[in-house]
Amino acid sequence: MLSVLDIFRIGIGPSSSHTVGPMRISRRFVQALEKAGGFAKVSRVAVELQGSLALTGVGHGTVDASILGLAGFQADRTDPDKAADALASIRETHRLMLGGKREIAFDPHTDIDLAGHIIPDLHPNGMVLRAYDTSGATLLERTYFSTGGGFVASEAQLRRPPKNDRVKAGTDVPHPFGSARELLALCAEHDLSVADLILANEDAMRPREETIAGLDRIAAAMDQCIDRGLTQRGILPGGLKVQRRAPDLWDKLSGNPMSNEREQLFDWLNCYAMAVNEENAAGGRVVTAPTNGAAGIIPSVIRFYCKTAEDEDCIEKRRLFLLTAGAVGLLYKQRASISGAEMGCQGEVGVACSMAAGGLAALWGGSPVQVASAAEIGMEHNLGLTCDPVGGLVQVPCIERNAIGAVKAVNAARLALHRTGAESLVSLDQVIETMRQTGLDMSNKYKETSQGGLAVNVVEC
Repeated sequence: MLSVLDIFRIGIGPSSSHTVGPMRISRRFVQALEKAGGFAKVSRVAVELQGSLALTGVGHGTVDASILGLAGFQADRTDPDKAADALASIRETHRLMLGGKREIAFDPHTDIDLAGHIIPDLHPNGMVLRAYDTSGATLLERTYFSTGGGFVASEAQLRRPPKNDRVKAGTDVPHPFGSARELLALCAEHDLSVADLILANEDAMRPREETIAGLDRIAAAMDQCIDRGLTQRGILPGGLKVQRRAPDLWDKLSGNPMSNEREQLFDWLNCYAMAVNEENAAGGRVVTAPTNGAAGIIPSVIRFYCKTAEDEDCIEKRRLFLLTAGAVGLLYKQRASISGAEMGCQGEVGVACSMAAGGLAALWGGSPVQVASAAEIGMEHNLGLTCDPVGGLVQVPCIERNAIGAVKAVNAARLALHRTGAESLVSLDQVIETMRQTGLDMSNKYKETSQGGLAVNVVEC
């Protein structure tokens, strides 16, 4: 079983799979080099970005992230301003402090290869890293994959046959589950909410106080991202000249907070979601929820329905929300994928909408069955959603798509709680499997490659 703290990761924008993942991979390669005893002999390091990592790598910050990882930066601890200074220095001097310890020559133009023509069989987000000594001999070569949401895996890990014994694979936690059906059965058997069951599993991984502290740290990072996004104005980087809109909408809403206009609910959710994703597009600190491209949906819904008060009731609500939403995210990660390069945007915004719907249903007192129903509705109406970022940037349609996803999540939760009588005709497991099959059938043009859809037609117009 994965942990909900694996689903929610603090990192930097604009992409979990194209920025956070490659940074972690480059850092992991340097650590492997040290372990293999070749670190002191390194004269040159080369990075080959394959598939989606290459096709949208510049706009998604993949090149910069790969460099920062080689230089020893950690995604969850990186200060964007310090990272920018380091990148500027590396590009000016053509020197890189490998792992923060050993200076080597490094030219991003020659040492990073954008091999978009290579689409790996195991996963479309492939990275090959090679280290050479002064004679040009290879010291170490490793292939890795950024599998979505900041998760990474080596080639050996992805080629390893999956364990068929699900129960045996989950014996480290008291309530192992591999499907929503199993999750609901466990909740019924032990008379537990989804959040309480997940918390019991988390207890097997670390002390309870560490889990709670982790959840609070995630909630605080989400709040900080919204707060910064509401105050930063100007044009987002990348060349599309997209104007930040959240601050102006925030000023309008703050000036008339008691408006009786029913549609103002949409404005608040839109405002918070866009604040996060505008920060993400600018390379700011965000929380993968479950990815950077979909990072605005869950924080938006939490902020509106849990507020920002420091009282204990608010804090408990946030924990309940994150644990429940995290459970839904675990199901998608285990049974399908949260990678836009594999599933299209249904695997990012669709999953985030599903997670937020489940979390909100729990916050409103919904039963585990209603939580699953809300999550199912949240995904069912995002099936087939493509990932076609204009210019390879996580801006159009990504920012507005998060706003739409937040509103959808709230409606999904309401529909689930209004349901009476028989369970939904479509189960959460069925909709997750449908998303997986749809993603496999979807053309690669619509899976984070910027080779189709809006990415093509907006440029042509």
